[in-house]
Amino acid sequence: MKFLFICCAVCCFIAIVKLPIEYYTFLRIIVSISATLAIYHFIKLKNITLIVVFTIILFLFNPVFPFYMYKKSIWIPFDIITGILFLVVFFLKKKIVVKEKGIKSLPLKKTYIRDRIILPKTKN
Repeated sequence: MKFLFICCAVCCFIAIVKLPIEYYTFLRIIVSISATLAIYHFIKLKNITLIVVFTIILFLFNPVFPFYMYKKSIWIPFDIITGILFLVVFFLKKKIVVKEKGIKSLPLKKTYIRDRIILPKTKN
């Protein structure tokens, strides 16, 4: 999933240049798949803000029912912001994984009286 987020960010930054319409169709598909995965991930983490942000991205880049902004100059800021957001999610996800792996406690074992060794008292 990390590779997909980086790939999506790079594709969004490349979209600033004037390219054929096929590239933008590819961009819509890859961004919508990545946004869907990000939404699923943030639902598990219960991060409402990022769920809303990536739902908006999913709506803008939806390939099934495309949202058209007929001028390239209008799309450029959306491409840049989307690329930056995917980079932020890449680094944010990396920090979350490090925190989860960093602190692990061993499960407590239940002890029973029958398992204890009782030593006889010695006289001093």
